Amino acid sequence: MAMHVETLIVGAGQSGLAVSALLSAAGREHAVIDRGDVGERWRSERWDSLRLLTPNWLSRLPGWSYRGPAPEGHMTAHEVAAYLDEYAASFHAPIVPQTAVLRVTRECGRFRVVASRGDWIARNVVAATGAHVLPRVPAGIGTTGIPVVPSTSYGRPSDLPAGDVLVVGASSSGVQIADELAGAGRRVVLAVGRHTRVPRNYRGMDLFWWLERLGKLARTVDELPARAAARPETSLQLVGSAGPPRAVDLLALQARGVQLTGRLLEFSDSRVRFDDGLRDAAAAADAAMHRLLDQIDAHVAAAGLEREVLPARRPPAVAPSIVPLRTAPHPQDFACVVLASGLLPDWSWLGDPVPGAHGTIAQHRGATEVPGLYVVGQHFQHRRDSTYIDGARHNARDVVGHLLAEAPPVVTS
Repeated sequence: MAMHVETLIVGAGQSGLAVSALLSAAGREHAVIDRGDVGERWRSERWDSLRLLTPNWLSRLPGWSYRGPAPEGHMTAHEVAAYLDEYAASFHAPIVPQTAVLRVTRECGRFRVVASRGDWIARNVVAATGAHVLPRVPAGIGTTGIPVVPSTSYGRPSDLPAGDVLVVGASSSGVQIADELAGAGRRVVLAVGRHTRVPRNYRGMDLFWWLERLGKLARTVDELPARAAARPETSLQLVGSAGPPRAVDLLALQARGVQLTGRLLEFSDSRVRFDDGLRDAAAAADAAMHRLLDQIDAHVAAAGLEREVLPARRPPAVAPSIVPLRTAPHPQDFACVVLASGLLPDWSWLGDPVPGAHGTIAQHRGATEVPGLYVVGQHFQHRRDSTYIDGARHNARDVVGHLLAEAPPVVTS
C-alpha cells in the first residue's frame, strides 16, 4: 500500500533539508527521501582532499549557521556531511534514507512516486537532487579503452593507473585535481576552456567576503541580459584549505609542472586534438577578474574602507605568461583521463518535466509549470548563489512560500 504525504522532498542535501526545516517550522506534513543518507553526495562523490570553496561562515541555512572554531576555514566534504547531519537532527527532519526514487507520475491530481522501498502518493513533490549529478562527457571520450574517471568518482592520486593523466576542464574541480596530481609526482596535461579566474584573497579579505558585500551573490537572474542568464557560469578557480591560501590558477599550475593546452576537441584511437584558444580564454578570464577587482577598489574608496583593508595588489596577468603544450600527444600517452568538464542535473526519474536551458527544469523561483512540482538547487535558480550551501535558504524560502500559500489539505476523522 502506498504511503500518503502532503509534500515529498526528493534529496536530503542542503537544499532539501532547507525546505524541510521551513515546512517543519510551519507545521506542514512532509517527508524527505534520499537514495543514500543525509548529504550523500558529500559522502560518496567527493575526492578525499576536497574542501568547500566558500568559507565556513557562508554555510547558513534556515535556523542554522556554522558554530565551529574556524569560521574563515573551509570544511572538508565529510565535515559538510556531518554539518548537514547535525542540521537535520536539530529539527528532527523526517528523513527516509537508502530509498531511491525510480519514477514520478501524475495520477488524479496527485503524484505517485515509485521508490525502491515502496510507493508514495504526494500532493506536492520538491525535486532537490542538485544541479551537479551527471558528468558532461566530451565527444569521443570513453571509446578508446583508456580509463575515464569523472571527478565525482575520483578519490586520490593512488587510485589512478600509473602514468600520465589528462584532466579535462579548468574550473574548480579540474584545477584542484590537476594540482593534487602534480603534487603527487604525476605528469599532468590540463585541457582548458572557458574559466573564471579570481584570487582567493584580495586586500586582506576572502573573495567571498567581497562578493557578499558587493551584492554579487544576491544578484538575480532577472538582472542579467537574457543571453547571459541562459549560459551557465563556470565555477571559480579556487581551492579551500586548512592553512594558508593556495593559488590554483593557470600560472600557479604551470609553475608546478602542469602542462596547459586548449579545450579538448577530439579524443579518438588515433589522435587527441585541442583548440588553439588557450591564450584567448586566459585573457578573457584575466579581463573579467580585473573588472571585478576594479569594482572592489571603487567600493573601498566609496565606503572609506582604506584603513580596514590592505592596499590593492593585483595578481599578474596569465595570458602573456602562459606556455601552451608544444607537442600533440597521442591517446596512448595517457594512462587515464579525469573528466572535470562540468556536471549536469539528472531528471530522468521525473519522467517528462518541463525542460529548461542546459538540462534545467523551467521554473520561476522554484515553481514549475506542472502544478505541485517544485525544484530547488538549480544553477542560478533565482540568485547567483543558488547552488551554494548558503543559497539553499533563499531557494527554500521561495518554494515554501508557494507551498504555504496553497490551501492546507482538509483533514477528516
